[in-house]
Amino acid sequence: MDQSEHPPRPGSVLEVLGVALKLGLTSFGGPIAHLGYFRREYVERRKWLDTEAFAELVALCQLLPGPASSELGIAIGTRRAGYLGGLAAWIGFTLPSAVALTAFALLTSGVDLSTAGWVEGLKLGAVAVVAQAVWSMGRTLTPDLPRVAIAVVAAIAMLLAPTPAFQVGVILAGGALGWRLLRVEPTRAFDMVGPSRNRRAGAAFIAAFVILLVGLPLAHALVPNQALAVVDAFYRAGGLVFGGGHVVLPLLHAAVVPPGWISDDRFLAGYGAAQAVPGPLFTFSAYLGASLGPEPNGVGGAALALGAIFLPAFLLIWGALPFWDSLRRSSSFAAALRGTNASVVGILAAALVTPIGTGALHSPLEVVVALAALIALLTGRVPPIVVVVLAALFGQLLSLS
Repeated sequence: MDQSEHPPRPGSVLEVLGVALKLGLTSFGGPIAHLGYFRREYVERRKWLDTEAFAELVALCQLLPGPASSELGIAIGTRRAGYLGGLAAWIGFTLPSAVALTAFALLTSGVDLSTAGWVEGLKLGAVAVVAQAVWSMGRTLTPDLPRVAIAVVAAIAMLLAPTPAFQVGVILAGGALGWRLLRVEPTRAFDMVGPSRNRRAGAAFIAAFVILLVGLPLAHALVPNQALAVVDAFYRAGGLVFGGGHVVLPLLHAAVVPPGWISDDRFLAGYGAAQAVPGPLFTFSAYLGASLGPEPNGVGGAALALGAIFLPAFLLIWGALPFWDSLRRSSSFAAALRGTNASVVGILAAALVTPIGTGALHSPLEVVVALAALIALLTGRVPPIVVVVLAALFGQLLSLS
């Protein structure tokens, strides 16, 4: 179907904001669950777009680095009410969890989390959540031997050299191997729908993405400044991580823990808390920004980190929309993406070993609890928020015994 023959009815920015805010308050369960919430609200209930257009936007967001569910919201909001609609969709979907995690950071700022029992429980919950992500992503993204091999090599490489720069190299190497070994037939393309088909505007957004990706590290090297370092670290995390959600964890850990901006205990406690709130997992950045030391921190640090990690999503979505049809027709692009996704599975598996596993599992009982939590998640009948809360309660009870 040529969607250009059926352009979407334009809506208002406030309308988009209201619907997105509802989703931001109720969308528990992570990126995959978010797609279900979005489809029910935007396709079935609101009829802002049909099933085919929704699937096309989902495919686009899965191919781009960054938070896929947030990018999908931005794309739908942009389609409905232009660029301001995309911004409104992001604000509504992101604000509830960002506020909750910032408040959590501020409320625990004077607490010694290294001795808190409930924090140990949150770490166990995080082990189960990340293990589930590795399992589900591995089944989808590494279904054959070549991709399993890429994932294994990526995991070993990251265990040997767990640095942000090396992670980028592993991702690029996975893409190169995919381009060489995983060629596929071109995918049938659909006509994209968006607020603008102007390829010049799209090229400008992509150019801005690349300039910031290259320029921020150079600027930080020339002008040592804490705020600039924070923007550089979080922008790089948002712009280079394929798979979204849990995959951003190792890059953020490497960016903020070794420099001493935040302790490992506080990092893992915040990650566990992020499982208990609705909305995108990338709002974990708000918790980190509010907890950083030295300054910026507090509300200002949260806003800085949050804006930096999500900025690439806007630039990539608005830049890719006019070129999406051509990308979908490229078998080389699809092959490189297969390799990139396989390397992402390996990177996340390495993060499950360290820092997640090594930071949380200290006794056979904790291993048993983490396994029980993982089994509960794999059944699909127990929401992550329930698992995290129960794990926190278990940790607190264990500390009192």
